[in-house]
Amino acid sequence: MPITCETLVIGSGIAGLSFALEAAAHGDVVLVTKRSREESNTKYAQGGIAAVLANGDSFDAHIKDTLIAGAGLSHERVVDLCVKEGPARIAWLQSIGARFDKKEQAEGAPANEGDVDLDLHLEAGHSARRIAHAKDMTGREVERALLDAVAAQPRVRVLEEHMAIDLITLARYGGPEICAGAYVLDVGAGRVETIHARSTVLATGGAGKVYLYTTNPDVATGDGVAMAFRAGAEVANMEFYQFHPTCLFHPQAKSFLISEALRGEGAVLRLLDGTPFMKSHDPRAELAPRDIVARAIDHEMKRTGADHVYLDITDKKPAFVKERFPGIYAECLRYGIDITSQPIPIVPAAHFACGGVSTDLEGRTTIPGLWAIGECACTGLHGANRLASNSLLEGMVFAHRAAMALAEESKGRDRSKPWHDVPEWDAGAAGASDEAVVITQSWDELRRLMWNYVGIVRSDKRLRRASRRIALLHEEITEYYWKYFVTRDFLELRNIATVAELVVECAAARRESRGLHYTIDHPALDPAQARDMVVKRGVPAHLRGR
Repeated sequence: MPITCETLVIGSGIAGLSFALEAAAHGDVVLVTKRSREESNTKYAQGGIAAVLANGDSFDAHIKDTLIAGAGLSHERVVDLCVKEGPARIAWLQSIGARFDKKEQAEGAPANEGDVDLDLHLEAGHSARRIAHAKDMTGREVERALLDAVAAQPRVRVLEEHMAIDLITLARYGGPEICAGAYVLDVGAGRVETIHARSTVLATGGAGKVYLYTTNPDVATGDGVAMAFRAGAEVANMEFYQFHPTCLFHPQAKSFLISEALRGEGAVLRLLDGTPFMKSHDPRAELAPRDIVARAIDHEMKRTGADHVYLDITDKKPAFVKERFPGIYAECLRYGIDITSQPIPIVPAAHFACGGVSTDLEGRTTIPGLWAIGECACTGLHGANRLASNSLLEGMVFAHRAAMALAEESKGRDRSKPWHDVPEWDAGAAGASDEAVVITQSWDELRRLMWNYVGIVRSDKRLRRASRRIALLHEEITEYYWKYFVTRDFLELRNIATVAELVVECAAARRESRGLHYTIDHPALDPAQARDMVVKRGVPAHLRGR
């Protein structure tokens, strides 16, 4: 028998959990997550959440900073609403128990009238201190608060170790197909469940594992984007993949991010001989936007032949560094690096997908009944490059807007109306695999070719090579899919192959350099291409205004 629910949420990061909490006020929610409930990109977010919270800052300034970073592609209406709704989302998080760092205040001194008591970081691209944070482990604190609140909400059912395979779409007489839920693999039981929902919300996070080097955890395999694309939804701006400039470079370290906040507090990027280099690339030096800093590091590594550069915060007092960045200090110390007295070896790594499933201002996709929020969505906020710490902001704002919109829709819903007739999962003639090596081989090959051919700097030739190889890998993956029972490892491979294909197609179609997309064959900015790159199953990538 299928599982039925008012709303199915796929993903347990800040967007999925925030939405589930608010949606539970209007109906039952089933939330599926492919590993444990706390494992998401959110958990690993260090910096914080950007919002206008202090005297001396303004909505206009935050809007301007976001538009500058977005390189002409951010949608001004989306930027305006995200920035202006940000403070209320911070307050909501605090109301459910999230604890952000507070300012130090002299005993007996009055608080600044009209000012918040939060300690606010400065990060690259921001013109003011506006990053609410919990030390350098903000994501962990936010995730804790959200999970505690979800655990206390009886109308939210969480299914861990359950991975969505594909969305269920049904033909509707006289109209487009609608989404009616998803087929979901119960990983432990090895059984596929049919989950039937009146509304389905994708909150699956990013896709960093499509690249060889990433700051993302293993769960970030682009599942939501891949499923939505296969179902026929529009996807946009996949060419804009943000590479974080500073990921710890160490043979034993895996995907450890060195927060942008270090540069906000004065850390300097240096060559291996100690020479600072950022001022020769941008007058803002270490506080330039991420795309500029990442390309500068990539350039210097290629120019000098080095396999990394340094990030140096040793000019700050040790007590300040340990107090401000305890997580980074402890993690680096695990690998024998005392950041109070030694520079940190770093390299750029894939970090954030600015593109995703196209949505409207409430998170609706182009398929009725299907919604997308968080990193898997393309709302128009980030444009060609995300401003630091705007990602958790976006996830919360659109989770709230989607929950409110669904609440309005549900008011007129006839719950006595029978459920659509949804077919059960059919495994056909599939059997157990005796050659799982195909998965590991294809996984490694795909991520390596994406790193080498579709990385920080691109060219037409590299993109053509990548496209040919991905097409061959797709053939092998499709053959494997129909022949063997599905597993989580295989489904993740299938999804990153789809994401890789979309990134390459969008990158090849955008014949200019803008924001995160830089190509040596088209190095100039083309004002005529200041539009979204949209792709849909069966329709080639094309520029389109919104």
